[in-house]
Amino acid sequence: MQRILTIIGARPQFIKASVVSRAIQQTDGIEEILLHTGQHFDANMSDIFFNQLGIPRPDIQLDIHGGSHGEMTGRMLIEIERALVTSKPNRVMVYGDTNSTLAGALAAAKLHIPVAHVEAGLRSFDMAMPEEINRILTDQISDLLLCPTATAVKNLNNEGFANKPAKVCQVGDVMQDSALLFVEKAVSPANVDIPANFILATLHRAENTDNPQRLADIVEALNQIHHDHAPVVLPLHPRTRKIIGQQGLELDVHLIDPVGYFEMIWLLDHSQLVLTDSGGVQKEAFFFGKACVTMRDQTEWVELVDAGVNELVGADRERIVDAVARNIGREVWDTEHLFGGGEASQRIVAELVKGKVK
Repeated sequence: MQRILTIIGARPQFIKASVVSRAIQQTDGIEEILLHTGQHFDANMSDIFFNQLGIPRPDIQLDIHGGSHGEMTGRMLIEIERALVTSKPNRVMVYGDTNSTLAGALAAAKLHIPVAHVEAGLRSFDMAMPEEINRILTDQISDLLLCPTATAVKNLNNEGFANKPAKVCQVGDVMQDSALLFVEKAVSPANVDIPANFILATLHRAENTDNPQRLADIVEALNQIHHDHAPVVLPLHPRTRKIIGQQGLELDVHLIDPVGYFEMIWLLDHSQLVLTDSGGVQKEAFFFGKACVTMRDQTEWVELVDAGVNELVGADRERIVDAVARNIGREVWDTEHLFGGGEASQRIVAELVKGKVK
């Protein structure tokens, strides 16, 4: 029996891992141990959350959150190493680009336990992002690199992985698997009136919220779009709300509290355009056939830009407003199966089985 220890630290990683865990449960000869570092404490991660996703609660809960990047990663490294020594897995699997991802991969590599990295090969080419550092280092110490796109494979080949013993595989994106699987469970946000024909916006990335000029320009753009084009529905995180207040800015849009995954799917599915600075939301817009305007200077998901379904506009007010006017109500189609067509989890498990280690 091959034993996989999966390390996750944030709610989005649980959502990604849920579809892979489902595929593992349906496969003979492989079992999974779930370890949650606790990096992102989330009150929404209740029994209902796990029951809805159809996955068990974590087998190992570390409850490590807060502190600087170095402090958090160091504490995780210590505790994950202890868990690996005790549980003796054949392989460790990590997702994405969080501190939990890097700590899990590093602890495993130090113990000579093979590492599988889901979402390998993504690059923003912005070393100011902590996530970029986590991605690069995790890829370097993984032996099974499970890439969501052809571009991710190309990035790794450009970094010399074609000449390394690690195996690079294009498997597709597990977020598309999740979106297709859970769309039937999507629900409208409770106790909130959502206007018709709305634009869904998200705003949280530090490069925008921590830069006063960028944030002011984005707030001005959102207000103009809300009044001149269509209602803007913005689930706003308390941190972003606090910063906006501290800067004396006023958001005159349809503000709602942060929502859970199933509510977010509903909002994506019922919107007529997505306006975001998130990474994952860019893809999810595409999964639900919506054009996307991205308020960032770079994106890891260049396929969407190349396909003409995602427009990068930075934080420039005029560019944001103009892009919204061009794209509002436009439907997009996944004719090329850019992200695997919803079968990434099965491909990942197939690679785990083929790459069985003692």
